[in-house]
Amino acid sequence: HINAGPEIGVASTKAYTSQIVSLVMLGTILAQDRVSMQPRIEAIIGDLARLSDAIREVLELDGQIRRYAEELFKENSLLVMGRGCSFANCLEGALKIKELTYMHSEAIAAGELKHGPLALVDSSMPIIMIIMKDRTYGKSQNALEQIVARGGRPIVICPKGDRPAAGGVSLRTIEVPQLVDCLQNVITVLPLQLLSYHLACLRGHDVDCPRNLAKSVTVE
Repeated sequence: HINAGPEIGVASTKAYTSQIVSLVMLGTILAQDRVSMQPRIEAIIGDLARLSDAIREVLELDGQIRRYAEELFKENSLLVMGRGCSFANCLEGALKIKELTYMHSEAIAAGELKHGPLALVDSSMPIIMIIMKDRTYGKSQNALEQIVARGGRPIVICPKGDRPAAGGVSLRTIEVPQLVDCLQNVITVLPLQLLSYHLACLRGHDVDCPRNLAKSVTVE
């Protein structure tokens, strides 16, 4: 039981973030008897303690995220890109956009751009990228440069005070608090969930009851 409380809307949000927290807490318990892991466990526990404050910081960006939604809600397609742990958030964000807005949205692993997805990139393709300071940071920056070089102008979810600039181009950003890598997804998924909400509202859809979906799946 993840202690998330009831999920009222059809499109689940807090179940995803609560599962991340629950699994991280389980991992810290399993690693307690490993001396070499103690500094990392302490870092995780410290960020768990400030997680609620970090979430509030992101929620205060709601006005900025709505403005980005106003720029995007008439589009037909949206790509969400990231690497490593962030790719899971890309999948979640793209799913929420599909569920709530009925737009085509696709999650793309940024490390696979040259295996095909880069052909989709031009100045008219809306793109959101997640680039946080984790072990994939340098490679994610390289992917950003590849996109900008082909005319793409993504909205970048990035750490506070670390605005990316690729090819000298100033990009739109959503700056969020930086946490330890295994908790970062709790923070970086929130802008995607908020964006999905605002896109759906602007397109005139019911965010609580998307068409063709039900809260309980009863068929295989």
